[in-house]
Amino acid sequence: MTKARVSKPDPGSTGTARDEFFLGRQPIVGREGELVAYELLFRSSQHDRAMVVDDVYATATVIKHAFSDLGIEAALGTKRGFINFDEHLLMSDIVEALPRDQVVLEVLEHVELTLEVVERCRALREAGYLLALDDVVHISGNWRTALPHVNFVKIDISEMTEPEIAALVGELRGHDVKLLAEKVETAEQYRFCRNLGFDLFQGYFLARPTILSGRSVHPSTLLLFKVIRLIAVDAEMAELEDAMRQAPDLMLRVLRMANASTMRQANKIYSLRNAIVVLGRLRISRIVQIMLFAQHRDRDPNSDPLVQMAAVRGRLMEEIATSLGFAQVRDRAFMVGILSVADALFSQPMIEILAILNLEAPLQEALLHRRGTLGTLLTLVEAIETENTAIFTATARQLGLTNMDAFNRWHVAALTWAASL
Repeated sequence: MTKARVSKPDPGSTGTARDEFFLGRQPIVGREGELVAYELLFRSSQHDRAMVVDDVYATATVIKHAFSDLGIEAALGTKRGFINFDEHLLMSDIVEALPRDQVVLEVLEHVELTLEVVERCRALREAGYLLALDDVVHISGNWRTALPHVNFVKIDISEMTEPEIAALVGELRGHDVKLLAEKVETAEQYRFCRNLGFDLFQGYFLARPTILSGRSVHPSTLLLFKVIRLIAVDAEMAELEDAMRQAPDLMLRVLRMANASTMRQANKIYSLRNAIVVLGRLRISRIVQIMLFAQHRDRDPNSDPLVQMAAVRGRLMEEIATSLGFAQVRDRAFMVGILSVADALFSQPMIEILAILNLEAPLQEALLHRRGTLGTLLTLVEAIETENTAIFTATARQLGLTNMDAFNRWHVAALTWAASL
């Protein structure tokens, strides 16, 4: 048995490629105090503070954490999420990567509402997105032209007197928009706004933001650019799939997004290729763009041993399946190998991760209980990592593996492939 192996690090340890992230989530309530939505907020620590010096980076980071690192269910449940957008991101095609039934595009107050921006708002609303104007304290000519194309107007009551608030509400009554009072900090402010007829309310009086956290894994920037380039030139599916397989973390994000597209259907995700088909190349390109916006500097995937372990497991399980006559499950074997370290990689229990992935039952059985052919393959590669000869020998016999020289070649090939990433 080869001695080459990857040591499993402490899941609680941190490194340059796995950073703790924080996401603020503030409730938005209706007139009866019922929870209607959340605003998702950029946060730089576990404290309710934000150091925003770049709106693009802040918004891209919020999107990445909410829809990729945490998953939609963990971030929003069944509610909508209000997300800040500056002009640059609003005009980009990144918007189309987001599920239109779970987001509200919140146009920041400093965005200049040019004819181009207003036209973009119109097109997005026609495409099914909901939009909001943020921090409104008065309605100028340009803002008035945008009103037919937005669904919500958020009025910053902290910057206004009661007569000014009443006058603005009166001016907006003739438009088909819902009014949201934000920065409501006292009972008096809440009662005043409710009596004026506001539809929604947000502020410290109602609820302070809660801080969601986890660990975010960063694939190589160069690899992300490669995926974008392959999509741009309409590369063959095999080439695109191979590039994405080199980033276990990107693969998990794609699976989560594919799940969001199939969660209301009976179909299950069973391979990376299947997930690519479900999402479509254009949407994957947008996901990668979001990751690039949120990742300002290049990171080396080799700096995270868990990512390396995932790559080795996936490749080795694929090789074993192909060589021992289980070629029909080779793609599934690779996926199980990659996902088998997802609990440590993202600091979440495996059962929680599987709850937000729409995987076939055999994959879930393998990952949770080491059952079935895929579970047996996973047990075999885990035995190699721990050098448990007894389990390795028994599992190899169960799979019909008798040629140890061939196995050693597969293992070294998998280690070499992972190191080459």
